[in-house]
Amino acid sequence: MIQNKMLTDGAIALLRDLIRTPSFSKEEDQTAGIICRYLGLQRIEHTRILNNVFAFNRYFDPAKPTILLNSHHDTVKPAKGYSIDPFTPLEKDGKLFGLGSNDAGGPLVSLLAAFVHFHDHRNLTHNLVVAATAEEEISGTNGVEYLLKSPHFTDHFQGREIAGAIVGEPTRMQLAIAEMGLLVVDAMATGRAGHAARNEGENAIDIAIKDIEWLKGHRFERSSDVLGPTKMTVTVIETDNKAHNVVPEKCSFVIDIRVNECYAFEEILAEMASHMKSELRPRSTRLRSTRIENEHPLVQAGIALGFSCYGSPTTSDKALMGFPSLKMGPGDSARSHTADEFIFIHEVAEGITSYIELLEKVIVARGHHLK
Repeated sequence: MIQNKMLTDGAIALLRDLIRTPSFSKEEDQTAGIICRYLGLQRIEHTRILNNVFAFNRYFDPAKPTILLNSHHDTVKPAKGYSIDPFTPLEKDGKLFGLGSNDAGGPLVSLLAAFVHFHDHRNLTHNLVVAATAEEEISGTNGVEYLLKSPHFTDHFQGREIAGAIVGEPTRMQLAIAEMGLLVVDAMATGRAGHAARNEGENAIDIAIKDIEWLKGHRFERSSDVLGPTKMTVTVIETDNKAHNVVPEKCSFVIDIRVNECYAFEEILAEMASHMKSELRPRSTRLRSTRIENEHPLVQAGIALGFSCYGSPTTSDKALMGFPSLKMGPGDSARSHTADEFIFIHEVAEGITSYIELLEKVIVARGHHLK
């Protein structure tokens, strides 16, 4: 209990430091330094690559499987409507207010505390590596994706795959075993320009409307038992001219598609192209849907602790990992990116305890007790 209180106090102090330090995506230099200092004060050897910081447990053994503990330290910009300074950590009524406190400061400091708890223990069945990474909020290429390809990181594993990961995001400590993939498509309807008064040309808006009507009515056949159906939403539309008397030649629109694990992006695009006249161009195919099997030890450990499984509609760095990953953490996703963002102090304390209890079921040999 004393150790857990020390871990919690240290985690809350770190979270306060992170809140008071702006760390917008691509601007995380200072918070990376703060995390390095935290690990240094714990006498934990660590490495920084760009704005990503990682550390291995003291008795790392490349012959053993490895569990990755990952969360991000970048934030979005403050939402409009803040009634307090988003960069001043304010504790009130058991809540800690501040930008990034919930997404994902709370999960991050809780994972770091759990890592500190296990760092010096011998004879673990698995290695642990903790990684505080950048650019998650913009799905950037210099965050966890960059880290996982860096030889400074991968050489430790000597060709072995990471056995599993816990991705720290605010899920109220429930087990997000799957999450939707994100496919953003730029569509361009092309007609023929003409004078509106003479009923000339072919109106690109009419073409776009027909395609959008198809998008609204279409249902993809394969539905997921945890994520439900793949969903398409048109979020932006505009034409290539602003004149009231010109039939537009071009009409562009953006389609936000949340893809379940039953479909590859290529299948989605092929089905759309077979029914639509507009040209379709995907912005990226990186953020694919992921799912960790219920039988994975991390999931089984969480279930044994009484946590429930669900499918997350939001994306995270989980999408960029080519190995089984479980998204879970203290806080509530509904608070993310909102004005006066906060996390309960008790959520951080409970998050640390739950992470430790879950990991003990996976990386501590049966009959062996950590001292």
